[in-house]
Order: sequence, then C-alpha cells, then structure tokens
Amino acid sequence: MSAQKPSTTEIDDVPDMPAPEVREVAAHSIPGGLALLLGLVGVLIGVGGIVLGGGLASDGDAGVGATLLVFGILLLIGSIFAMCGLNMVAPGEARVVQLFGRYTGTIRTDGLRWVNPLTSRAKISTRVRNHETPVLKVNDAYGNPIELAAVVVWQVADTAQAKFSVDDFIEFVATQTEAAVRHIAIEYPYDAHDEDGLSLRGNAEEITEKLAAELTLRVSAAGVKIIESRFTHLAYAPEIASAMLQRQQAGAVVAARKTIVEGACGMVEDAITRIAAQDFVELDEERRANMVSNLLVVLCGDRSPQPVMNTGTLYQ
Repeated sequence: MSAQKPSTTEIDDVPDMPAPEVREVAAHSIPGGLALLLGLVGVLIGVGGIVLGGGLASDGDAGVGATLLVFGILLLIGSIFAMCGLNMVAPGEARVVQLFGRYTGTIRTDGLRWVNPLTSRAKISTRVRNHETPVLKVNDAYGNPIELAAVVVWQVADTAQAKFSVDDFIEFVATQTEAAVRHIAIEYPYDAHDEDGLSLRGNAEEITEKLAAELTLRVSAAGVKIIESRFTHLAYAPEIASAMLQRQQAGAVVAARKTIVEGACGMVEDAITRIAAQDFVELDEERRANMVSNLLVVLCGDRSPQPVMNTGTLYQ
C-alpha cells in the first residue's frame, strides 16, 4: 500500500516536525574515468620528471635537473592528491558531499565519479528497507490489552535531510514507527461494539492506511518515504485471550440465531399465507398461534423435533 502525503488536519495528535534546514541538491562532479586517466598521466609525468631531473643533476646540469626534480615531485603529489577525489558509487547508494562542513550536494549517479578532493563524502544507502517492530503490548480504545506488530517498507528520499536533520535516521524511523503503531492501537478497539465503528481486526485496510499516513508525517523530517506498512501480528493479550474468545463465540452464536429466527419467521409467514390462500384448513386465532409456535420450534431448534400424537382435539 503506497503512502500519499496527507495533510496534518487529517490526522490528530501528530507532532509538528520542524521544517528542514537543507534540501538535497545534485553535487558537481565529472566522470571518474577521465579524472583517473589524467591522474595516472600526471603520476607518470611526475615520476619521469623526478628520474630525468635526478639524472641531469648527477651529470652536472644542476639548474635544469633541480627544476625538473621539483616539477616532478610537485606534479606527482598533485596528481595523487587529485585522485583522492575519485569515488565509486554503487547502484542504490549516494554520497553526501561536504566542503569544510558546508553541504555542497549529493552524488546519485552510479559508477566512478570525481569531486573536489578537499571535500568529505558520506555514504548513504538509498535502497528499499524493511523495519519490523517487536510485538508491542498496548491497551486498545476499550482498555483491553492487545499485542500487535507491524512491518514498514521505507526508503531514503532526501539524503541531505537524512544526514543533517536527524542524528540517526535509521533509529529515528524505528522509534517513530513504534510510536505510530502504539498511537493507532490506542485510538481504535480490537473489535468494535457497533457496526459503524472502525476496529483493528475488522477494518485492517483502513487502519493500515491511517498508519501509513501518520508514519509519513512522522518521518518526513528525516527525508524518508514510506512505501508500505502492514500489521504482522494482532491478537488479544494472553491474560484475556480466553475470555475474549468466549465473547466472540457468544457473539457468533447470537448472530447465527438471529439469522435463523429471521429465516424461520419468513418461512412461517409464507406457510400461513399459503394455507389461508388455498383455504383447505380453517384456522382460528388459537390454531394459528399454535401452528406458528410449532413451526418455529421445528425450524429454530438445534435438535431434531420429537412429534407428539394428539388423540383428542386442540381444546381437550
């Protein structure tokens, strides 16, 4: 189930997250293959200059030799330093680039890339991740202790927010997921007493949509996108599970009896109407009541009826 960005008015009791101080932008980078080639050429030229300068200095041409030697050393050091800006970016990863503490952009293009070697590059995974909460024990809207757990599928959408807006975005998602699950659990009952009310067991789709919407608001400060959320465990706590099972069984029996009585009344009504229409038996009010009683006993009883032979009349 995909989560869309809801408005804060649709969900109650969700904290207002601070506005992000920084947003993700693309970092300036060049293909790393070209930078690597230029760096290797510089290293070779520098080594050649050092060797040639040393040879000329030993042959007596100290001025030219010293110049080539210094040039080769500087070129070698510069080439090695420049190649420190090379980065290997794997698919599903990004590099957050900072220059002296200032955020300059994010590299999302996979492959070998080159940036300013003076910058620092932090690796952040942009792959889709799962987070499954432990089994949580909370009280539902009616105060009954229940156990529930949920799994959340999420992904980093804004690497700058994930890096700078929260201390640890993985721990932040885990904590906010548990808070959202607990909040949803105390807002709705496990089973609703009225037919129009939402319940955790009877309206799983609606409840998970609300969970995803609340999670989206809670983790938006960390630049995280909620892809899907589902309850993986939902049950009464062990201390009341037996009593609640009896209650559910009693409710099922009442509902079944109600259906049986409604059907039996319809059948009795049809039988009386057909008998009266065909006029082959004349029924007064007492006989009609007796027939209705007998038919209801036969149709609604949970055991096979035992016929009673009346050798007299209804009135004797």
